[in-house]
Amino acid sequence: MVSSNDVQRLFLQAVFSRGILSYQHALVLWEKCVDAVRAADPTLDVSASKKRADWDAFVVSINKALNCLDLEFRHVMDESTGLEMYAIVNTRGDEIAQMATDYTPAEIAYFRAIVEQIMLAPNQCYSLSSLAALREVNSLKTNMTKSQAEAVLNSLVAKGWLLKSKRGRYSLSTRTLLELLPYLKSHYPDECLECTICMEIVTRGVACSTAKCQTRMHQHCFTKLRARHARTQCPTCQCDWPQDANALRAVGEAAIRDGQPEGRRVRRKSTAEASDAESEGDNRMDEDEPEPSQPSPPQQRRKQKKKAVAMDDGDEEEEEEAPRRSGRRG
Repeated sequence: MVSSNDVQRLFLQAVFSRGILSYQHALVLWEKCVDAVRAADPTLDVSASKKRADWDAFVVSINKALNCLDLEFRHVMDESTGLEMYAIVNTRGDEIAQMATDYTPAEIAYFRAIVEQIMLAPNQCYSLSSLAALREVNSLKTNMTKSQAEAVLNSLVAKGWLLKSKRGRYSLSTRTLLELLPYLKSHYPDECLECTICMEIVTRGVACSTAKCQTRMHQHCFTKLRARHARTQCPTCQCDWPQDANALRAVGEAAIRDGQPEGRRVRRKSTAEASDAESEGDNRMDEDEPEPSQPSPPQQRRKQKKKAVAMDDGDEEEEEEAPRRSGRRG
């Protein structure tokens, strides 16, 4: 029997089949779902509205229904276009493991390694070249070949988890930022930069050129800031900014040149991890330590004692020999 709750069910089915969609696309789906329910039962009091307050109330009702499943209908601004994007994400457990249900453990580990190198990329470029991505296979304890790794990368791009630019560089997609934001903030707190305007994560945008200034901004946020003020200044250090965003320091793929060396970086360990590693290293050194080439202090003391005894015996013999020699002279 048709009910008003069928609007939510139809809408969620449509969202699951699409993965991620824009705000405008979501409004169209909402209207289509309402029309389908009305066609089945015209007596039902269901409606869709383009008013923001009505949409927000609809999203709240959806999240109440998804809460028991540890899911959430979440939104984030696309870094390149500034469009508001929506997706259903997990709110519990290992985000990467939940994301990659279609992938093997080795492929999940490879994806995690790619994410790490993107987050630790030099000059805040938040991207990784194709060659560096394939070399990452060598750091994993798996039998994955480079051809298999290339197939995994193509799959991740096709399913919207990674972006591949015309330069052949991989970066994090909007879908990945939506799904894995808690994972990124917990594992890479120092690398997760926030936009000064919208306070969301920045992996592509602009940065203030003043030394030690921490202002980072999406391109679309910079455009809005420039439109509101005739004279654009840094919101933090108040220095004058050029009207062209290309004149500012880049954050993202534009921050690195083609052919620039990309050394593999390893995530810095926390103090607890470092101390544990040092203690484990000390234990291994104690277990595997070879026999010392020099005698230990107790051995040295024993040798010195024997030498002293030998010297005392020698002195006694000389004292006995001395009277004999003196007696012969007499």
